[in-house]
Amino acid sequence: MFQLTVTPASALADEPVHIQATGLPPLQMVTLIATMKDDKGNLYRSRAFYRANEAGELDLKRDPAVGGHYMGVHPMGLLWSLKPERPFDRLIKRDVMNTPTWITLDLYDSVYIHKVGEAQPKASQVLQRWFSSPDLQRVPIREGRIRGALFLPPGEGPFPGLLDLFGGIGGLVEYRASLLAVRGFAVLALAYFAYDDLPKQLEEVDLEYFEEAANLLLAHPKVQKPGIGVISVSKGAEIGLAMACYLKQVAATVCINGANAIHEFPLRYRDLVITPIPSFPERMQVNAAGAVRIRHFKGDPRDERNQHSVLPVEKARGPILFVVGEADECFNSKEYAEQALDQLRRHGKSSGRMLSYPGAGHLIEPPYAPLCCVSWSRGLFLPMLWGGEPEGQAAAQEHSWQEILKFFRQHLVLSRSTL
Repeated sequence: MFQLTVTPASALADEPVHIQATGLPPLQMVTLIATMKDDKGNLYRSRAFYRANEAGELDLKRDPAVGGHYMGVHPMGLLWSLKPERPFDRLIKRDVMNTPTWITLDLYDSVYIHKVGEAQPKASQVLQRWFSSPDLQRVPIREGRIRGALFLPPGEGPFPGLLDLFGGIGGLVEYRASLLAVRGFAVLALAYFAYDDLPKQLEEVDLEYFEEAANLLLAHPKVQKPGIGVISVSKGAEIGLAMACYLKQVAATVCINGANAIHEFPLRYRDLVITPIPSFPERMQVNAAGAVRIRHFKGDPRDERNQHSVLPVEKARGPILFVVGEADECFNSKEYAEQALDQLRRHGKSSGRMLSYPGAGHLIEPPYAPLCCVSWSRGLFLPMLWGGEPEGQAAAQEHSWQEILKFFRQHLVLSRSTL
């Protein structure tokens, strides 16, 4: 009798699961198909082909996929290889508190290459992937001009505080913040354009807005003093690095595939105005799939004429962790991180560190999330090429998440009641 098991069947989205099958004919070729719907009902699917062992057993921790969406031993491959049925969709979990992501696994006793639904699977299981825990608290933030959502772990705290910044996607993105809060941090997912009454388009970066957000977080009775951490990606990582340079409230910073200088829009802070490095839209390239590659779109921070736009990383009060994908097709992010580290060294500082991942693209997400190498992006008439190849991207997401948690636990003072 065919049996498919997933352990645990309900888990946090950043936790691995163990997938096994028993009762198969010895050495039988089988197909595993994963199906998931996002909050809007859009379908994502993956499939992989396996051969059972002589005992009629299959264990994804041990056995290699011989074909399908990935090959080799990848225990979580069915999850990270999920692909949207609608081209160029990007999975973003919106309701992080009330519903999990439901993933159905179906087992077929052959190499099944037909549409799902044309044949009955021999066994099925349903996984729940949660972005919050039962006692986690979400507090909508609409205070002064600050807009966001604050996630608080259970208990009195105080907890180490984090600000979470995304990039050109705009709006309010909460799934990373809620997962970090489950791990014991008080996290403010911060919107800064295209949300509520904030500007619809980003036209300048007002660093005082982000300073107000940091002060709001530090003023909360459940947030530890004296400093907070910042986790940031893409345009958000450019802002996160500027916060590290200019704001005394920032004690530790993670920059994921960001720049070391101000690009596209001016940055203002009190009497300071940093004008952006010029961009060159004529350098955009369109690949065979019709996606835009903008890796060479930005001007070079090393150019003498652009030095006024380079961020003074040597002024950062706390450590900085640069997380970069070497296959980033959106930013020349490894080069930018290396320039920032060189600048720190020239000033006698060793407070920067880089994690560089071969095969990883621009969107380095929490682990086991479906990989996104191309998707529609705000303001573009063609989809954006983010870059990355599946195995390298999956490995980067799994490793970097643990390193980010370790970094913040090391550099933010923790109370004994947390983590």
